[in-house]
Amino acid sequence: MTRPMNITEKILAAHAGLEEVKPGQLITAKVDITLANDITGPVAINEFKKIGVNKVFDKSRVVFVPDHFVPNRDIKSAQQVKQVREFSKEQELEHFFEVGRMGIEHALLPDNGIVTAGDIVIGADSHTCTYGALGAFSTGMGSTDIACAMASGDTWLKVPESIKVEFNGKLNKWVTAKDLILYLIGKIGVDGALYKTLEIGGSTIENMPMDGRFTICNMAIEAGAKNGIIIPDEITKQYLDKRSIRHYKFYQSDKDAGYEKIIKYNTEEIEPVVAFPHLPENIKPVSEAGDIKIDQSVIGSCTNGRLSDIAAAAEILKGRKVHKDVRLIVFPATQQIYLESIRLGYIETIVEAGGAVSTPTCGPCLGGHAGILAAGERAISTTNRNFVGRMGHVDSEVYLSSPYVAAASAVLGRIASPAEL
Repeated sequence: MTRPMNITEKILAAHAGLEEVKPGQLITAKVDITLANDITGPVAINEFKKIGVNKVFDKSRVVFVPDHFVPNRDIKSAQQVKQVREFSKEQELEHFFEVGRMGIEHALLPDNGIVTAGDIVIGADSHTCTYGALGAFSTGMGSTDIACAMASGDTWLKVPESIKVEFNGKLNKWVTAKDLILYLIGKIGVDGALYKTLEIGGSTIENMPMDGRFTICNMAIEAGAKNGIIIPDEITKQYLDKRSIRHYKFYQSDKDAGYEKIIKYNTEEIEPVVAFPHLPENIKPVSEAGDIKIDQSVIGSCTNGRLSDIAAAAEILKGRKVHKDVRLIVFPATQQIYLESIRLGYIETIVEAGGAVSTPTCGPCLGGHAGILAAGERAISTTNRNFVGRMGHVDSEVYLSSPYVAAASAVLGRIASPAEL
C-alpha cells in the first residue's frame, strides 16, 4: 500500500514512473513542457548545441516566447530574439510566439492551452510556478537544465516538503488575490517556503476565478517556494475545456497526506495591502501607507495583466483623470486580452483618463524598457518584485499592490486606497 500523498507528490511520482515519492527524494521525471524567453532562450540554445543532439525531444513541447525586451529594445535584444526565432524554425517548433501574436509567457501558455492540469512544466523563468493554478507542477530552472530537458524530455529534482495554506471567508471590498498572496508573503517571509510546495486552498480559493488563482501561484516564488499549486476543480475544468490542446489529468491530495505545516487565515480580516521597498514581505495595509507620492503607476505583468485586472483598473479610472504628476502605464498580458479589453471599452476608459497602454511585454517589470525609473522616483506596480533597482535606477523605489490600489494611486498621485476616491 502506498503512503498518502499530496497533489505535488502524486504528479511527481506519476512522471517519475514510481508508485510513491517522499520529501527529500531525488527523482528523474518526464517533462511535459519546457519554456524559455528572449533572455534565457539564447543561453539554453547554446547549451543545447553543446550536448550534440540534432533535434529537441518533441517539437510540440518545447516553447519559446520572446517577451522580456520585446518589441526589441535595442540591437542586442534584436539579436537575441533572432537567435531564438531561427532555432525555432530550424527545429520546426510548433510554439514560437513573435510580436503581434505573443504575450507575456505565463498568461499566454495557459490561455492557449499549451500547459494543462497534471503536467510537469519547467521554464527558464522563475515565475513558471504560475501554472500551479491549473493543478500542474511547474517550476523555474536554469537555462542549462532547460537545455538538457529540451534534448531528453527529462529533468531531475528533489521532492519538496509541502506547506498547506488555507484562506477561508469572503473577500472584503477592494481585496483581491494579489492582496492575499502579498499578505501570506508578509506573514511567512521571502524565505518562508524555501524549496517547498505552497499548496493553496480553503473556501476563498474554491470560489476564486482562474485569474486570481494564477496571480497567487505566480508569486509563490516570492516566498522562496519551489512551486505553488491549487487543487483543480470545476472552475479549473471550465477553463481547460475551452482551451487545453492535450488531455489533462486532475490530481487531488489524499485526506491524510503529510504536510510540514498547515497555515490558516481568515480572509475577512485582510484589507488591501502594499509591499514597501525593497522586499515583497515588507507589507502594510494601504490604510497605513501614509502620504507617499508616486511618479509612476504600472498595471500589468504575468502577475496582474489578465482581463479582470484591466477591468479593475478601468473601474477605478472611469470618469476620473490620472494625476498630472503621474505616468500610468497599462500593459495587457496577451494580444487576446488586449483585444477583449478594447471590445469591452476598458482601453478607451484608460486612455481617456490619461493612461498609456502598451503592447504585451515584460519590459517595465524587470526594468528592461517601456517604463524605467530614474533616480529618486517611486512607482506603485502590480508586478511581483520590488528589489533594489528592479524597475530602474538603484535609487528608485517600487511598491507592489493590486490593480485597484495602483489605479487609485495613479488618480490621487500618492499611494491610496480605492475607498478614498
